[in-house]
Amino acid sequence: MKIVIGLSGGVDSSVAAYLLKKAGNEVIGCTMRTFDTERSLRELEDARKIAEKLDIPFVVMDRRKEFEEEVIRYFISEYVHGRTPNPCCICNRRVKWQTLLDCMREQGADKVATGHYSGIGELEGRYYIKKADKLDKDQSYALYNLTQEELSHTIMPLSGYNKDEVRAIACEAGLFNSDKPDSQEICFIPDKDYAGFIERHRELLPEDINPNSVDKTDLKWNEPGNFVDIHGNILGQHKGIINYTVGQRKGLGIALGKRIFVREIRPLSNEVVLSDNEEVFSDSLICEKVNFQAVDFENISAWDADARLNAIVKIRYADKGTRAVITRAKEDGRYLVSFEQPVRAVTPGQAAVFYDEENRLLGGGLIV
Repeated sequence: MKIVIGLSGGVDSSVAAYLLKKAGNEVIGCTMRTFDTERSLRELEDARKIAEKLDIPFVVMDRRKEFEEEVIRYFISEYVHGRTPNPCCICNRRVKWQTLLDCMREQGADKVATGHYSGIGELEGRYYIKKADKLDKDQSYALYNLTQEELSHTIMPLSGYNKDEVRAIACEAGLFNSDKPDSQEICFIPDKDYAGFIERHRELLPEDINPNSVDKTDLKWNEPGNFVDIHGNILGQHKGIINYTVGQRKGLGIALGKRIFVREIRPLSNEVVLSDNEEVFSDSLICEKVNFQAVDFENISAWDADARLNAIVKIRYADKGTRAVITRAKEDGRYLVSFEQPVRAVTPGQAAVFYDEENRLLGGGLIV
């Protein structure tokens, strides 16, 4: 089989490529050029070296324009509107898989592959992501947005491995990146200074608040405002809403003699709502832009007699998941997720991802 694999320069995609070639496949390495930083250019060269080591063709796809439009603008827009985005979820759907499929077609290949710790399954004619066999490294959460077309062409060779096993394979294969550290930050903001990044790229602000736009709202996303409690009482001043996220405790810069957390961000009034830990819990959420995988939401047989879907729902990458019931909300295209027990820090902009008892990814959407 002829397979295009996304090579990132890291150990996971390198080992995935090695395993595919070892199994007798014709493998082509593909790297996206997205946003030029010193680190990203090093990663590109590392990917090139891995391709040379494995003696496989290497293709660089320039996706800087698409990445700026689909990922960076989205990231900036979400933050200045008081939400906390997950750019990996958007990149996977809008840029990464589209790039891999484009390369697959150009190269006359049969499939695409990645180094994700997840798997691909098929149920009643529908493809879906399934959690990795060894759940300590499962990466399925960020893949909820993939479509049937994308999933049908995808292979994930690392589903049955954990990180230690992958590093051991890399060492055995003589790959120079066998002990390379995992990336822990957003790829285009290596210093983790989100506010500074947005300040440096003000030209990418959304039209409604772009300083060069005539028709803009009065969002003071980078200006000081009030910390308030749930009753609206002023507690102190914050340094700009883009510096905070729901559930945050550290780095607030305010002392009230007790543990306090960010409960809500209000961009229109430039307020950050603080509360006790108990008040950060919610028993439900609404999500939109839902993508279903293992179930077909158009097929009523996927729902029970009361038009409900029982699932285990994760509301962030590291979340273990909570049992919930999913129903169609009154708003068109939105869904209500009602939890069996309250969950902490439901964060607008993050994804709610639905699984069944067999670790199949049913679907997911953006929390509003």
